[in-house]
Amino acid sequence: GVNPNDNRYSHLLGKNVVLPFIDRSIPIIADEAVAIDYGTGALKITPGHAPDDFDIGLRHALPIVNVMNDDGTLNEEAGPFNGYQRDDARKAIAEQLETNGLLEKVVPHVHMVGHCQRSGDVLEPIVSKQWFVRIEPLAARAQKAVDDGNILIVPERFSKVYSNWLENIRDWCISRQLWWGHRIPVWYCSDCAHLTVTITEPSQCEACNSESITQDEDVLDTWFSSGLWPHSTLGWPEDTEDLRYFYPTSVMETGYDILFFWVARMIMLGMQNMGEIPFHTVYLHGLIRDEKGRKMSKTTGNVLDPVQAIEEYGTDALRFALTTGTSPGNDMRISPGKLQSSRNFANKLWNTGRYVLSLDHEADSATPPFTNPPRIHRQDKWILGRLNQVISQVNELWDSYQLGEAQQTIHDFVWDEFCDWYIEMAKIRMREGDSDPKRVLAHTLDNILRLLHPFMPFITEELWQKLNASSARSTGNSLSIMLAQYPTTGEILHDQNALKEVNLIVEVIRGIRNIRAEFRVQPSSIVEVQFSSSRDDQLSVIREEMKTITTMSRIKVAERSKGQESDNAANSVAIAIQSIRISLQLDTVVDIATEKIRLVAELADAESYAKQLKQRLGDSKFLSRAPEEVVDRDRIRLHQVQERESLLRDLVRNLGH
Repeated sequence: GVNPNDNRYSHLLGKNVVLPFIDRSIPIIADEAVAIDYGTGALKITPGHAPDDFDIGLRHALPIVNVMNDDGTLNEEAGPFNGYQRDDARKAIAEQLETNGLLEKVVPHVHMVGHCQRSGDVLEPIVSKQWFVRIEPLAARAQKAVDDGNILIVPERFSKVYSNWLENIRDWCISRQLWWGHRIPVWYCSDCAHLTVTITEPSQCEACNSESITQDEDVLDTWFSSGLWPHSTLGWPEDTEDLRYFYPTSVMETGYDILFFWVARMIMLGMQNMGEIPFHTVYLHGLIRDEKGRKMSKTTGNVLDPVQAIEEYGTDALRFALTTGTSPGNDMRISPGKLQSSRNFANKLWNTGRYVLSLDHEADSATPPFTNPPRIHRQDKWILGRLNQVISQVNELWDSYQLGEAQQTIHDFVWDEFCDWYIEMAKIRMREGDSDPKRVLAHTLDNILRLLHPFMPFITEELWQKLNASSARSTGNSLSIMLAQYPTTGEILHDQNALKEVNLIVEVIRGIRNIRAEFRVQPSSIVEVQFSSSRDDQLSVIREEMKTITTMSRIKVAERSKGQESDNAANSVAIAIQSIRISLQLDTVVDIATEKIRLVAELADAESYAKQLKQRLGDSKFLSRAPEEVVDRDRIRLHQVQERESLLRDLVRNLGH
């Protein structure tokens, strides 16, 4: 074979050459597949022993000659080399070519050779009889199901990948030469050569009744067998109750790497055998990679052993780590740090549940205090309102298959708002004799457990069972949280003013805590603070919540006389939270002069580091040569140091430096 545009050989087209040793006449053909600038530009075509050559042979109607037996020895088509092992034959042929004066030269040649994944042996392609599925009619129907919107692929970008595969599809070889799998149900008759195809094993040929029949030794392609899964597992081809009830199902979830191998095959075979699609949605998750973004493999030694991870971190923690912060179709990285964070969250949830369960719940706690209550505190309105918002967000994320974001939303609400803020606020009120938080705590925990159950089934089941037993709640069948209704928005109180007011309180406490941390105030020290505001409504909220603020931020309100604020300005730090001005008197708890020196030095270090990062990120050579993750890391560092720099500058300015 030569390229039709290769002028060196155009005069030879249509002529023949003679194969040495057996004097076989071989035609010279022209085909675009032959590369002009590769080797001599003349290629020996072997349709029986190379996939590309097989295609060329089909285009030019070349005969298929198989020179190799199944055991790797050459057959009679190899002439004088009949019976040679393949490696021995190669050496013998080269030696004979040289003896006959037909060998011009020997040069090293690097090329791609297929190897068996299991044994490592070199693969020798040969043409053999296989079973095929005429796939084009099936593919056309499967393509139309997606194009018409009857099947949704999530994320949508993989619809193009799906279409590209089906539009360029070839007949599907479904026979495999393996020792395991579903053996092909075909029996060959040695007397009349008839093929008997049947589900049950026959005792004789259906054509001539001969008992000299043997079953095909090949097995079905694994993807063919698994492609039948949605209906074959339900009793098909029998018309069973399970088949009528469960087919078609709703959502198919799998990795994007087998969209064609498995999902497309299930759709094609399901529509062929059942006459309708097997599912309406395909959710594709990404692959799990190590913390460096590498694909896990035994060879690399970076495989995460799930059993070991469960023993070290817990089952729920592993589940949560694998699915939090992910998005459909995108790969995710798993690291010990992420597993540790998930275990910490599981512990947080467990300890929170134990605390709520330890409270003395009233017998009528199944009736929430926020349904037409005589009175309800703004803190209760706030957490119930936020719970209402979270439930709404999570259900919207479920509907759009953003499962990783749904988990992150629940996580942030549980840790940041319910545990860190509401429970701590509720403790203060309960110490003052207010029992309302107990019921609100039980109600909120109940909803949190049901929200989290699909992601963390074991902890949530255990806590929910105990919560229902202790408070006699009626949120569904108490036999299992699996039977309880998933939370939906409804009668839960939603007070916009309460949300704003408690957010103000949280900001005030957080602002005071941040100043204490920046100036390294000892946790046991009580800081004197003065509040002022131009808005009476916000100042009124501060006064009403002063017990909560002073307890959670370790302060006391200083009595202010006329002119005292300006006199002590040099020894205090003032911050503004919305319209509230908070002045913290620090001279009694820290050395102001020493703190000024420290902050100025830290500011200089931050400015210097920010300058270095800017120079590096402005260097085109660095951007072009450095790995993407290194560049991204430096960008994150620059953003963080700039935020720190801005805060330090404000603190230094506040101190009058």
